[in-house]
Amino acid sequence: MAGWWPALLRAARRYPWPTNVLLYAALFSAGDALQQRLRGGPADWQQTRRVATVAVTFHANFNYVWLRLLERALPGRAPRTVLAKVLCDQAIGGPVAVSAFYAGMSILQEKDDIFLDLKQKFWNTYKSGLMYWPFAQLTNFGLVPVHWRTAYTGLCAFLWATFLCFSQQSGDGTFQSAFAFLHVKEASVLERPPEK
Repeated sequence: MAGWWPALLRAARRYPWPTNVLLYAALFSAGDALQQRLRGGPADWQQTRRVATVAVTFHANFNYVWLRLLERALPGRAPRTVLAKVLCDQAIGGPVAVSAFYAGMSILQEKDDIFLDLKQKFWNTYKSGLMYWPFAQLTNFGLVPVHWRTAYTGLCAFLWATFLCFSQQSGDGTFQSAFAFLHVKEASVLERPPEK
């Protein structure tokens, strides 16, 4: 077991693109599986496969290229540079990623209007992301080595994907709807009579 970590580090340095992309996609897909578990229903592996498809075909690759492009355009870890990267990421990267997720999932679910979820949930989701991603990216741009940035973003995206997949299925793109659902779920668990 102890040998996997050094092997992963070597793989990330030697093959940064596939290692980062696969880690990101696995973590993003795990976020959907967690969301399904929290909802309490049976596992929908077809839904998780759709999330994985969007993650591996777009999100992971976009993040890999985007983060390297930002580093090339704004090299270094000076506070002003890190803040500029975060602003660029939130102004350009965030909207592209949210749009690709909602449209991509609608395409894979074969919905009639592939832009309906995007139109209904984009602004709420983007505003919710502004409460999460700037803090995650400050750490990413300030502390994480370039060859690990996509994997780190995938780690942060695990929580984000949990929220995003909930929003895509039954939420409205706000943290409030997700927290309200969890609160109702918790209350229903507490009200159940003990099993004999």
